[in-house]
Amino acid sequence: MAWSTRQLAELAGTTLKTVRHYHKLGLLAEPERSPSGYKRYNVRHLVRLMGIRRLSDLGVPLSDIPTVAAADERSKEVLRALDAELAANIERQQRMRGELAAVLEDGASLDLPAEFGAAAASLPLAQQNLLVAYSSILTPQAMSVIREQYARPRDEIAEEFEHLRDDAPEEVRRRLAAHLAAEVRTQRADPSSVTDLVAASRHSGALTQSVVTQALVAFYNKAQLDVLRLLHGLLQEEEKKEEEKSGERDEKGGKARKVTEAPTTRPGPPPT
Repeated sequence: MAWSTRQLAELAGTTLKTVRHYHKLGLLAEPERSPSGYKRYNVRHLVRLMGIRRLSDLGVPLSDIPTVAAADERSKEVLRALDAELAANIERQQRMRGELAAVLEDGASLDLPAEFGAAAASLPLAQQNLLVAYSSILTPQAMSVIREQYARPRDEIAEEFEHLRDDAPEEVRRRLAAHLAAEVRTQRADPSSVTDLVAASRHSGALTQSVVTQALVAFYNKAQLDVLRLLHGLLQEEEKKEEEKSGERDEKGGKARKVTEAPTTRPGPPPT
């Protein structure tokens, strides 16, 4: 007894449209037709259709099914490549589940880079937005250092800066700038710290500068930006004095010294 296209599709657990599509691709041979013009399928067509569906369910692309069906060495290569792809997908999905668990169970932020976990989830929105912006330019190593910095206990001055009101008095701004300058000096003494975002960037200096500048202006208020301006001025003044002292020492020793320009882009207030 021969079967119609509809009956074949029903037996194989698929649809008329799929059977016709396989015919069009040449995966399934056209059957003989009855005198009245109807297609007449037999068990060979059913077995072939079931085999196509089996390979398709395993993730084999339709274009590779003829190769895999040949069961030769080339078919093994296709299956190995598919297995590697599936392994990568499983790893990616496991990572995604881990990140979702951190959000659901530990309170990590959806907006922050995954490696920050819950360490920075309690930060003000401006700080979180800055971290997201930094993640677009900094190397993974630099982001790892910053993550460790944000994981440390934060002092009252850092908290004060993060919550600084736009109308903060001048003396408060100067006090914060002086404190943060001391923190930057401490970080500079640590070779593992990130104190120059341009040097730690994956992109050109100009592009890095534009990201940092726009991020600071967008996410900090006028008082916070003024603190950063005062901070930068203090650091430049200290560097100038140090260069003058070094120049005097070199002059006494009869040696010429090349003065290098101080970095102009810094990560802002250190996450103490």
